[in-house]
Amino acid sequence: MLTRATIERTVSAALEEDAPWGDITSEMLIPEASTAVAELVARERGVFSGGEVFAAAFALTDPAIQVDLAIADGAEFERGAVLAVVTGPARGVLTAERVGLNFAQRMTGIATLTASYVAQVAHTGARIADTRKTTPGLRAFERHAVRSGGGHNHRYSLSDAVMAKDNHLAVLTRTGMSVTAALQGAIARLPHTTHVEVEVDRLDQIEPVLAAGVGTIMLDNFSLEDLRRGVEQIGGRVIVEASGGVSLETVRAIAETGVDVISVGALTHSARALDLALDVRLS
Repeated sequence: MLTRATIERTVSAALEEDAPWGDITSEMLIPEASTAVAELVARERGVFSGGEVFAAAFALTDPAIQVDLAIADGAEFERGAVLAVVTGPARGVLTAERVGLNFAQRMTGIATLTASYVAQVAHTGARIADTRKTTPGLRAFERHAVRSGGGHNHRYSLSDAVMAKDNHLAVLTRTGMSVTAALQGAIARLPHTTHVEVEVDRLDQIEPVLAAGVGTIMLDNFSLEDLRRGVEQIGGRVIVEASGGVSLETVRAIAETGVDVISVGALTHSARALDLALDVRLS
């Protein structure tokens, strides 16, 4: 998902946004021949993500800059840890600093938050998954960060799988056709490789959806008791996903109901940037 082409395209756009006509501060104050060594230092503990993206910010600014990563994506670190060392022309290092940090802080924040959710459900069989509630243009980056934190990715885009929610079903059944028949008609037109998921918000909707032959049922905003009843009713016939009302305080109890997947929009839409800094020394 996070290909080299995607990294270069997005990071190049960020660099152009930050220095559209050059970095006049560095060009005016820093001698052209100056070199610098800088350390990416953690100001708090976390789980790292975005190393390749961080490095790309410097390489795309000046190919003469070298970035040595001291830690891999997905690795835990403590406060004070040196995560990477940047060496090269000082002007380029200073120009790329903020863009590199922005990506690394954002992605590491998502990975760290995801790891906290994963730890809460580690004693169960439930997966923690992200959603499409991502920053426009940064989905591949943020979803990579979720995986760095031990989470799983949901469908990447609207083109990847069928997910019928309440509004879809309302339109689909407006002619009076039953939910089962409407879904069966849609499934019959799909390639056999396309996964179908349907959202329900009441227990009595489960059987008509199961009868259509779907692959996943999403139990949306169910109480814990209804989640347990829904899992029991489905009885392993399809994948069961829980969504809605998920937080670090509630996710453990949700997982213990026996659901297979818990989708958490907060992994990407509410993660704070982790406190990382680039300590620069001119040489």
